[in-house]
Amino acid sequence: MDAEKTAGNDFQVRFWGVRGSIAAPGPATARYGGNTSSIEVRCGARLLLFDAGTGLRTLGNRLVAETPLSTDIFFTHTHFDHVCGLPFFKPFFQPQNEFRLWAGHLGAGMTMHRVLREFMMAPLFPVPPDVFKSKMEYRDFKGGDTLAPAPGIVVRTAVLNHPDGATGYRIEYGGKSICYVTDTEHVPGKPDRNVLALIEGADIVIYDCMYTDEEYAKSYVGWGHSTWQEAVRLCKSAGVKKLVVFHHDPDHDDDRLDAIGREVEAALPGAVLAREGMVLTP
Repeated sequence: MDAEKTAGNDFQVRFWGVRGSIAAPGPATARYGGNTSSIEVRCGARLLLFDAGTGLRTLGNRLVAETPLSTDIFFTHTHFDHVCGLPFFKPFFQPQNEFRLWAGHLGAGMTMHRVLREFMMAPLFPVPPDVFKSKMEYRDFKGGDTLAPAPGIVVRTAVLNHPDGATGYRIEYGGKSICYVTDTEHVPGKPDRNVLALIEGADIVIYDCMYTDEEYAKSYVGWGHSTWQEAVRLCKSAGVKKLVVFHHDPDHDDDRLDAIGREVEAALPGAVLAREGMVLTP
């Protein structure tokens, strides 16, 4: 769906990065995109960002014209593929902007501010986060909390099953809901109750579908990711209106994703595969 077709709708999600684990640029991934996780949710005039993979750079280039910004960035977790876009996000270098960075998976003395400082530290990175000129606030919370980033917007959270922890999100605005549930591993035959409760009756669910059931069982148990078949099972059980297959395996090229898309459509009509530039409205 093109952005032009959603003009006038005040609640929508746009995809800037849809890959998992590592960016996968090149002609074989051009149609779905090779950038890692980054999505934008518009709730009226309020902008919410989720994750900061390589797709965040392109999003930032677009946002420099929208200053001044007062924006919330929510992290599912802080593995490299979900934070590596932060130093390249141009709005951070504009002093008229302010950002709130939210994380619900950390503990044991670790904070979002500390993660960013240690990530942007020699010899891993040449400059510290002190180079950012925007006002930066760091808001750590506990998975399962309900957040209220702005009037009329409710963000519900849930603990996900992922190495080092992760958080799922449900954004509620204007009587509609968008769920962002990535980097989570299911237990075959045992639906994740945290996920089911979070996505119950949701209009859109973006879910970690990195593998197929066959790939998962053969090679990826314990890696922290799920499958498109599990997504279908969860969405059917929870009465979800639209599933978005997300966090594509970097080794799944466009042709492979086309084939998966056909299987997903047959199993759950109306479901779609995430691709860069796609815009959806509940």
